Amino acid sequence: MPVFQLDERVVFPPPELADESGILAVGGDLRPERLLLAYANGIFPWPHEGLPLLWHSPDPRMVLEIGALHVPRSLRKRMRRGTYTVTLDTAFDEVIRRCADTPRPGQSGTWITPNMVEAYTELHHLGFAHSAEAWLDGQLAGGLYGVSLGGAFFGESMFAAAPDASKVAFVTLVDQLARWEFDLVDCQVHTDHLARFGATLWPRARYLERLRECLRKPTRRGAWQIDPALRPSRADSAPPAD
Repeated sequence: MPVFQLDERVVFPPPELADESGILAVGGDLRPERLLLAYANGIFPWPHEGLPLLWHSPDPRMVLEIGALHVPRSLRKRMRRGTYTVTLDTAFDEVIRRCADTPRPGQSGTWITPNMVEAYTELHHLGFAHSAEAWLDGQLAGGLYGVSLGGAFFGESMFAAAPDASKVAFVTLVDQLARWEFDLVDCQVHTDHLARFGATLWPRARYLERLRECLRKPTRRGAWQIDPALRPSRADSAPPAD
């Protein structure tokens, strides 16, 4: 399969034309309109050091259906104890920076480049990118961020500076997405960590069909908050005290 060269036009080739490694196109930029078009078509940017900007649409695709979330008993016990306070969209800038700075096994650098940080921060200001934060004694202990369109949440990255902090933030976010009648979390590529939560690999064709259904729903733009109906021991709609 050829890899397509993007120019200043905000267009993408069909995702079905991605090569065996999932690479569909190179080049272009990270303008909000291009990023949103990419996600709406099952495509996402994945920069690599020393290469032009790469756009991916892997086959298969790692997907968590909201109703299929599996939470280990030990994690539910920690959540019931209220070890962490969970918020949404209270520290997006810090979450994405911490995700970029966190060392990853087998990686010498980060794909969350300064340009990516700037682009997703702009998406956050536009109400499309969101973060979930887990706080411990007033300090950010873990979190994640991603993009929301229709009934789909596209997870990008997470970090943890304390045991299970990012897991608590993730589960609380998925619980909240269920209350808002979201359909799926796009996890992009397989990891054992996500598989333990119930995410599975889907053929690209199945994913794209389901994504089209998700996009028929309105997008929940703007700042998100935890539903007060969630138990206070698991989540809190207010940011931590200074």
